[in-house]
Amino acid sequence: MMYRLIADAAMVVHFAFLAYMAVGGYVAWRWRRTIWAHLAVVAWGLFSLATGVECPLTVVEDWGRRSAGLQGLPPTGFIDHYIEGVIYPEEYANLARLGVAILVLFSYVGYVLRRQ
Repeated sequence: MMYRLIADAAMVVHFAFLAYMAVGGYVAWRWRRTIWAHLAVVAWGLFSLATGVECPLTVVEDWGRRSAGLQGLPPTGFIDHYIEGVIYPEEYANLARLGVAILVLFSYVGYVLRRQ
């Protein structure tokens, strides 16, 4: 039971992390200091995307599921399992990434404009 809770908690944190990656720049409009956390999250996302390094949250969730006797995540990872093909079709992955990049870019432009 405990392993299942760990896996589920990792999944929830992972979804929250991805949501913050998409809209955290807008949060910084209200709480300016959070821009540094958002920059770190975006940097991790870009690094992960560019290098293919596996997210530690994916590793924790997979470990928790396997330790609980459940089927682990597929080798393609969290995004492919929960998001691609579920929220949007797999063939639109690059369009979805572009959409998130545009969201982040607009949030940073707004952040800079609001600071003036």
